[in-house]
Amino acid sequence: MKSIIAARGETVAEQAPSIRWALASLSLSMLLPSLGTSIANVGLPSLAQAFDAAFQDVQWIVLAYLLAITTLIVSIGRLGDITGRRRLLLIGILLFTLASILCGLAPTLWLMIAARAVQGLGAAIMMALTMAFVGETVPKEKTGSVMGLLGTMSAIGTALGPSLGGILIAGLGWPAIFLVNVPLGILTFALAYRYLPADISKGKTDRRGFDIAGTLLLALTLSAYALAMTIGHGRFGLLNIALLSAAVFGTGLFVFAEARAALPLIQLTVFRNRVLTASLAMNALVSTVMMATLVVAPFYLSHALGLNQALVGIVMSIGPVISTLSGVPAGRLVDRLDAPFVVVAGLLAMAAGSVAMAVLPGISGYIAAIAMLTPGYQLFQAANNTAVMADVRPDQRGVISGMLNLSRNLGLITGASVMGAVFALSSGTPDITAAHPEAVATGMRITFTVAAALVIVALAIAVRTYRRPRALGES
Repeated sequence: MKSIIAARGETVAEQAPSIRWALASLSLSMLLPSLGTSIANVGLPSLAQAFDAAFQDVQWIVLAYLLAITTLIVSIGRLGDITGRRRLLLIGILLFTLASILCGLAPTLWLMIAARAVQGLGAAIMMALTMAFVGETVPKEKTGSVMGLLGTMSAIGTALGPSLGGILIAGLGWPAIFLVNVPLGILTFALAYRYLPADISKGKTDRRGFDIAGTLLLALTLSAYALAMTIGHGRFGLLNIALLSAAVFGTGLFVFAEARAALPLIQLTVFRNRVLTASLAMNALVSTVMMATLVVAPFYLSHALGLNQALVGIVMSIGPVISTLSGVPAGRLVDRLDAPFVVVAGLLAMAAGSVAMAVLPGISGYIAAIAMLTPGYQLFQAANNTAVMADVRPDQRGVISGMLNLSRNLGLITGASVMGAVFALSSGTPDITAAHPEAVATGMRITFTVAAALVIVALAIAVRTYRRPRALGES
């Protein structure tokens, strides 16, 4: 007996370093896509000058990347479930790295945009499959900690992008903001190849089960919605209405097709799981609120409070820094307490932060609000992802992970458009840069009153969902 226990202890000790290195590869797989988004934003003025292009044209460098992620992430998750997640993740890391090289060497704007779309495809693969690997890498009781770690890495990528991008552009020129991904991508590929668990062999029947029609319908529908929310920057014209109508029609057509498909991309029966459905809705709502802080805060800090650009950057960095510091503790808290309890606690903190943002004046009020809002978001994300992913069947982990990421992306896209429009309308002027400071402050208060209402809706969904245990066998 003692020899058996000793052997088991040796096995655990041997596995511990491998698990740590596997988590390192997953952490980098989460870091790179978020860094790819934030580092490109800061380079747009330099890229517009380098390619002698209008700002509206160079914005497609960011938009192509985000569209690729948004439209493909669910389909990629399903493809990983069918063909093998490790194999597909390695392909995604390779695509992201090679596309980064193409971006750094691109001689024309449109080749740059095409390379960014390929980079977005690689990022979508990495984002969709990273969370799906958690269940294969760590014990169930450690899921929350790992989700918190992945949230921290995403926050680090978002926070690091603007400052790192500014330094690289100043010292080495704009190609460096893309080429910096290359050594990180090589390291990520090497760690994933060496330490992630091997795929279980799939039969030919499983491989033929990919829903191509559903994939195309979903991609077109999501593209229409993303473009409707992006073009016009919150001012809806005929084109926006037409795109939004196409998205609504496409959603109906997608549901119709999936209900009749032999092997659908998304099994509609998964929406009978009230925890999953509620989690997707809450994820979209809170992401909409968090995007409002990124869209509205720069105008409020500069035009209402009169801060110069350097101070605006410093104050705006407080949120990402808090996110980075609070992600891992949030995950550990999820492991110690029930995930539903932490979901509610996180939403309560977010509601308090949104109200504080609406009513507390000045820089100190903004910082106090961010200090409640941001940790609340990290608590929610770690607990919400854990509540969904902890009990997902192995053959559904990729597609469910993709759906969680999709709901977040749709919330971010919607927040940028809708909350930006709310801010502009409540400020009483279409041109925020020319608005009176008091008008901007009024817009801030109204916008975050709306944000608080959205969080309260999410809180109501959480309370209703978790107040009674799931029925035995509910899927």
